[in-house]
Amino acid sequence: MPSLDFTLPHWLYLVGLIVFPLVAMALARRPLPEKRRYSLPLGYLILVTGGMLGLHRFYLKNLLGLVFIPIFILILLANGYSRDARSQMSDASNLVRVAERTIEREEPRLAEATAALPGLRTEAEAAEEGSFAQRRMERQVERAEEQIANAQERLERSRIDLAEAQPVAAAASADRAFWSKAARYSFYLLLLMMAVDALLLPGLVSRANRELDYELGDDTAMIEAVEAEEVRHDSDYAKNWIDRLSLFCGEFVSYWAVIAVFVYYYEVLARYVFNSPTNWAHEAMYLMFGMQYLIAGSYAMLTESHVRVDIFYAPLSKPRKAWVDLFTSIFFFIFAGTLLATSWIFAMDAIAVPTGNGVLSQWARGEMPLDEMLARFDLGQLTDPRIRWGEISFNEWEVPLWPMKWMMVVGGLLLVLQGVSKLSKDIRTIARGA
Repeated sequence: MPSLDFTLPHWLYLVGLIVFPLVAMALARRPLPEKRRYSLPLGYLILVTGGMLGLHRFYLKNLLGLVFIPIFILILLANGYSRDARSQMSDASNLVRVAERTIEREEPRLAEATAALPGLRTEAEAAEEGSFAQRRMERQVERAEEQIANAQERLERSRIDLAEAQPVAAAASADRAFWSKAARYSFYLLLLMMAVDALLLPGLVSRANRELDYELGDDTAMIEAVEAEEVRHDSDYAKNWIDRLSLFCGEFVSYWAVIAVFVYYYEVLARYVFNSPTNWAHEAMYLMFGMQYLIAGSYAMLTESHVRVDIFYAPLSKPRKAWVDLFTSIFFFIFAGTLLATSWIFAMDAIAVPTGNGVLSQWARGEMPLDEMLARFDLGQLTDPRIRWGEISFNEWEVPLWPMKWMMVVGGLLLVLQGVSKLSKDIRTIARGA
C-alpha cells in the first residue's frame, strides 16, 4: 500500500478553525430550495471523502454502493494481516541476527579455548605436586573447560534458534508481501471504481432526481406539518448585543464538530488503510474541543442549555426565578471571574516561556514596557524563524499552545459578559414584576 506522509501545517490548522466556520455559516444561511433535490457538487464531495465506502451511491439511494464495502473490508483485513506478518518477521529477523552474531562470536572463542586446553593440562601435570603453580594451572584448566562447555551450549542454542527462526522469517516475509499486494490491488480497484463513478455521477444524480419527483407528493404534507409547529429559534433569546455575540460565538464553534468528522475520518483511513497513522490528528482535535467547550459556555448560558436541577426552580413564577437567579449569580461571578483571571495568567505565561525570544515574550515577562513592545513589533516578529512564539506542545507536531490558552481568556470574558446580560434581565424582570 502507498503511504501517507502528510502533516497538517500549524498555519493551516489555525486558519481552518477560522475560515471553515465562516464558510459553513454562510452556506447555512442560504435559503432552502422549494423542492428537495440531489446535488451534484455534494455528490462529488461525498465521492472524494467517502467514495471508498460507496457513500456517494448511498447518498443517491443506489444499492450498488454495497459493492464497495467488501473490497474496503478486504483492505482492512489485508492490512491487519500484513501488520501481524511484519511483527512476526521483525521478531524472527531479530532472533536470526542475534543467533548469527552469537555464532560468529563464539566459534572463534571455542576454537581458541579448545586449542589451548591440551597445553594447559600439560602444564598442570608438569607442575610440582601440591604447589601453588599446580593449583593455579588446575583453576585455569577448569575455567577453560567451563568456557568451552558454555560456548558449546550457546552455539547449540543459537543454531537451534537460527534453524527455527529462518523459516518463520521467510514465511512471515512471504505473508507480508502477499497481504500487502492484496491490499494494494484492492485499493487500486476501489480507485478505478471511484474514477468510473466520477464519470457516471452526473447521470446518477439526474436519475435520482427523476425518481425523487415521484416521492415528493407524500412528503409535502409532512413538510407542511413540521413547518406549522412552533419552534423556538436561537435568535429568540437575543435581547442585546451581548446575547447576539454569544449566539454568534456558539454557532461559530459548533461547526468545529464537522471539522472533527473529517479529521478523524482521515486518521482512520490513514491508519488502517495506508498504515500511516498521524502524529497530529488527536492533539489537534482535543485542543479544538477544549477551545469549543470554553467559547460555547456563554451560548449555553444564554440558551439555558447547562444542566441544572429544576425540581424547585421550574414551578416558580418569572419574578421568583429572577430572584433565585440574582442570588445564585453571586456564585456565578465568583467562578467566571476566577476563570477569567487565571486564564489571563495562563495565557501570559504561554507567551512568556523561555523559548519565546520575541518582543512580545519580553513584554509578557515584564522585561519591556507596552509602548516599547508596540514600537519594536514588526513583520519580522512573525516571519523570523529564530523567533519561537511561546509555549508549544511536547509531541512531534509541536503546535503552538498560546493561541489555545488565549481562547480561555476569550471564553471567560464571554461568560462574564453573558452573566452581566443575564443579571440585567433579572433586575428588569424583578422591577417590572412579570
